[in-house]
Amino acid sequence: MTDTEVVDTTAPAPGPTATRRRRVDLRERPQLWLVPTVFVVVVLAWEYGTRLLDVDEYVLPRPSQIVEALHRQLTDEQFWGHFWVTTQEALLGFAIGVGAAVLLGTFISQIKVVEATLMPYIVAFQTVPKVALAPLFVLWFGFGLTSKVVMAAVISFFPMLVNVIEGLRAADADRIQMLTVFGASRAQIFRMVRLPSALPFIFAGLDIGIVFAILGAVVGEFIGAKEGLGYLLLQTNYNFDIAGMFAVLVVLSVMGLVAHFVIRLLQRRLAFWAEDTKVIGA
Repeated sequence: MTDTEVVDTTAPAPGPTATRRRRVDLRERPQLWLVPTVFVVVVLAWEYGTRLLDVDEYVLPRPSQIVEALHRQLTDEQFWGHFWVTTQEALLGFAIGVGAAVLLGTFISQIKVVEATLMPYIVAFQTVPKVALAPLFVLWFGFGLTSKVVMAAVISFFPMLVNVIEGLRAADADRIQMLTVFGASRAQIFRMVRLPSALPFIFAGLDIGIVFAILGAVVGEFIGAKEGLGYLLLQTNYNFDIAGMFAVLVVLSVMGLVAHFVIRLLQRRLAFWAEDTKVIGA
């Protein structure tokens, strides 16, 4: 009997084991089947409900019509130009907003007199609806890319700022005191205690901030733009292409979902020790 025959004889049957593992996963993670089931039920109810009730497509298009409009857009080169413009605006605004929030949040959290001085102004500015600032940004920065980037940066800045401040405050006082006794510098304490403690809060801010950045870019395009998904939404609205509007909304939703999962993946890699943290300031 050869070695190969021995291995084949003693190896366990892979079929039942794999099936048991799949069953365990479905029991422990019911969302694996609940999410697609709910989606299918909603889409079918939407499709056949609009057919039975004879709902006009200008009021609520059927999912099949939305899929046709989405296919038509995805095969159009101009659509991808609009998509890239909005993506560029959102990513640039997000990067600027996050960078400014991390720097300012770190500065505020480390110096009490600065926090006491600036926080009232930050809270007051936070209460201003950011969408209402879009016409001003267009007036100040023009109809080009800059005004949308500024809008995306501003609208993603505050959730990130509050999470950075609260995260740095959440550091364990006993660990800080212990390191201080052993002669650690403020930079060492920040790197070894405050920053790791703040990472879950920072990723929570990133998670909501990237979605807000997409929202800010689209709102800026609503006010004044010649390209972008927000501009495309307005054009489909003017043309009474309601299915096309829903198709653009689907693309925006997918953009937000992809950004969300990328942030969550980075969080699991860089802050794997921490449980999910509730978003602050959202």
